[in-house]
Amino acid sequence: MSESPLRKHMTGEDLHQLLLTKWGRSFDVQIRKGHGKVFLQIMWKYLEQASFPMTEAEYMAHLETIASYIDAWGGHAQVQHFISSTKERPRLGKAVNIPIDLGERSSEWLLEE
Repeated sequence: MSESPLRKHMTGEDLHQLLLTKWGRSFDVQIRKGHGKVFLQIMWKYLEQASFPMTEAEYMAHLETIASYIDAWGGHAQVQHFISSTKERPRLGKAVNIPIDLGERSSEWLLEE
């Protein structure tokens, strides 16, 4: 996989590789809306745990869906930069929250709180 800060597209595999490279685990990711913003949350549960609720195929399909949203919002560079530069790490009860700036398109995605 070629890493470039100017990439214009993110796939589920790209997102998975970012997580593995940074933290060494296949952490769950979720999208949350709040305070007029959208956040990508890196959760504390991960695929390599026996109690993880998804199979590997389900997890990869989930990442693909999340990556498609990030792409639609033009947030791939924000997510890549945040993950590569953060000192935070997901831990029990505490997700890493990555704000995604939707810019002028925020009204398309944030209809109501």
